[in-house]
Amino acid sequence: MEIFLQPDTWIALLTLIFLEIVLGIDNIVFISIVSNKLEEKDRPKARNIGLLLAMFFRIALLFGISWVLQLQNVLFHIDTSWLKAGITGQSLIIIAGGVFLLYKSVTEIHHKLEGDENGKNTKTSSTVLNAIIQIVMLDLVFSFDSILTAIGLVSFDNPPAGFGYFGGMAIIIIAIVISIIIMLVFAGPVSKFVNEHPTIQILGLSFLILIGVMLLAEGSHLANFRFFGNEVHSIPKGYLYFAIFFSLFVEFLNLKMKKGKKPVQLHNSTILDEKLKDKNLLDE
Repeated sequence: MEIFLQPDTWIALLTLIFLEIVLGIDNIVFISIVSNKLEEKDRPKARNIGLLLAMFFRIALLFGISWVLQLQNVLFHIDTSWLKAGITGQSLIIIAGGVFLLYKSVTEIHHKLEGDENGKNTKTSSTVLNAIIQIVMLDLVFSFDSILTAIGLVSFDNPPAGFGYFGGMAIIIIAIVISIIIMLVFAGPVSKFVNEHPTIQILGLSFLILIGVMLLAEGSHLANFRFFGNEVHSIPKGYLYFAIFFSLFVEFLNLKMKKGKKPVQLHNSTILDEKLKDKNLLDE
């Protein structure tokens, strides 16, 4: 408990909470879009379960820190005339997460703008179980990325300069729990806001595409990919999040200027579903 009397402890804790919330924004956007396809009464359940699972995965990975660090070991090498790489477990997980994000984001944008081939309202996550499975898959990727970031920030070695093993564990766990509680409180309003504004939905999905590309680049960098002798570099997260927040700022200005105007309705939207139900009742 002595570490909590040190100013460095509180600085590290506040920094970690902020980073966990920033990294969790992507998670909330994805959970909002997935849960929007459920019945209204099931949406809070899916959001809460998704965020609690995120907390569980992050703490579990933290306690399995030795296993996480072992994933940095090279599993096999690729050596051809145009491609060289040393594939690690860590790079495979991050690349798989990037591919999943790209696929899911592009698919969701297609459904929202084009609908399905039969012109019906596609419900790819019509059950809580299907929604939770998708949320769990994304939680695993974001949790892995979050823990690696936290481990890099808090020193587990050299107790005089750092916090020691148990002190570092305690700081990260407290930061994770506090950040998840904050996200649980704001997940409902954020989800409602996202689902009521079509441009925010498309922006959110576009952000997930950016994050998917970032994960592909990061995974390739960790595996030391070299294409035709050129090394693949990771994309600094600061650049990515600056672009995201700047885009949101511009969109908020647009929403304020166009306040009161009727927005376009996307396929698979809650408002469109309610209008279709009312129309069916009138026809009957």
